[in-house]
Amino acid sequence: MLFAGHAQTAAQHKVGPQVLDYHLVHTVVSGRGNFRCLHRDYRLERGSSFFIFPGELVTYVSDASEPWAYRWVGFKGERADEFLSKAGISPHKPVISSERLRRLTALYYQLEKTLHLAKPGCDMQAGGYLRLLLGEYAQDGMRDEVPKEEGSVIQQQVEQAIRWLTLQYYQPISIEQMARTLGYHRTHLSKMFKQHTGLSPMQFLLKIRMERAKLLLQGPLTIEQVASSVGFGDALYFSKQFKKYCGHSPSEYRHDQQVNPYDCGG
Repeated sequence: MLFAGHAQTAAQHKVGPQVLDYHLVHTVVSGRGNFRCLHRDYRLERGSSFFIFPGELVTYVSDASEPWAYRWVGFKGERADEFLSKAGISPHKPVISSERLRRLTALYYQLEKTLHLAKPGCDMQAGGYLRLLLGEYAQDGMRDEVPKEEGSVIQQQVEQAIRWLTLQYYQPISIEQMARTLGYHRTHLSKMFKQHTGLSPMQFLLKIRMERAKLLLQGPLTIEQVASSVGFGDALYFSKQFKKYCGHSPSEYRHDQQVNPYDCGG
């Protein structure tokens, strides 16, 4: 969470052209206006929301006779695009309409109030309201979605497997365990996974573990502690796998990072 606010704009109040480095969403509570993104113009009114993505050139201006009032919230996060994508929102589809404006407005109000009070834990509480807000948008964005084609279903299965591996990488993992947990046949899951990622599930798991190990090696943990943190019970085996993956032993990699901390190591 970065900030939240609301305003009744003046006639033809214009913002932009501008490019932001964070996500920003506005919801129109009254009046009208225009939003421009990716060389496309959108005419918006009460109940419409428009999303601004980092790096996109946008302009928005309120109507001359019925200037809009809106609420907004700005946020950042590595998974922001993922959450918005699940709601059917992207730079190519940045506008959504809702029939639950009262619910959205209430969430915006609580979010802004929480940030304004700045009490202990307000960041977590505001983050919770933001997730509820995005959840409302997800319901609106998916209400007219057509049934998924087979390719989309398979892609969803692979994405689910990726999320599972990303969360469980520090645990002992087998293909059989993952397939059983996710409810898929082992052979089917392995085939679809490699088809969509170019890697087998175990190769993908190794990549996750090694990239995580790179980060941990830049901290104070011992090699043994790093190995254990990324799912290796044997530090020697971890070192062999790390050297095979990175071309350097964990100790060599750590030394190189201390000498040149701006080298990300690949």
